[in-house]
Amino acid sequence: MYKLFRQFCVRLLRIPHDPTPPPGDQVSTRIFLAAPNYYKYLLCLWGLRAIAGFFAVIVAVVIPFSVMAYTFTKQGKAWATLLWLIPIVIILLNFLSSLFLLAVLRLNFEKRWYVVTDRSLRIREGVTTVREMTVNFANIQNISISQGPLQRALRIADLRVDTAGGGGGRSSHGKERSENLHTAWFRGIDNANEVRELIQQRLRRQKDSGLGDHEEKVPSANFEFSAAMLAAIREVHGEAAALRQVVSGV
Repeated sequence: MYKLFRQFCVRLLRIPHDPTPPPGDQVSTRIFLAAPNYYKYLLCLWGLRAIAGFFAVIVAVVIPFSVMAYTFTKQGKAWATLLWLIPIVIILLNFLSSLFLLAVLRLNFEKRWYVVTDRSLRIREGVTTVREMTVNFANIQNISISQGPLQRALRIADLRVDTAGGGGGRSSHGKERSENLHTAWFRGIDNANEVRELIQQRLRRQKDSGLGDHEEKVPSANFEFSAAMLAAIREVHGEAAALRQVVSGV
């Protein structure tokens, strides 16, 4: 049943195929997926929303219409029986919508995609709205890990990567406009420390190779090149001085 729904949603929502890794060393490319416990985490959130929605329907629709139907039925109104159908239809629609959101939730979990290459990282998430983001290591400013109580119980965490211009605004789910543009999230992973260390290692490797900030120390290879140039300049200067002496002697 879910496979049929999955195929239907992929065609209906025009979900693109899994993206190819960004440019970089294919050997060093690492692909990460959300942990299985992240699906349990999403299920918990879905369950809370479903329960809240069910009680809202009961209070706002079922109880008022049931009272009206009971009152008009006692008064002998023939059409009062139709009022009993309204709460039943509303409850059925609420149940079907909850099942639909559950299937979309699972599809959203399966379509999460995190990649780290030697030059950049790339993230894709979402089903109804697909969001892809590629971040070059040169633009990364901060890497942090966030973990709520339920996430700690499930041993998962969210890895947050802030890039230049992010502004540092905080949001538990990263839905602010600025964070959408300047913040990348590895959501629901069970190896957040490993991923952070991997990114930090590749950041250091880029800086050591001279691809970091312009204010950093010049690599040792540049010092050897400068010394060779200085020796060549001294040699030219010596030859010029000797030529000058010859010319002056004449």
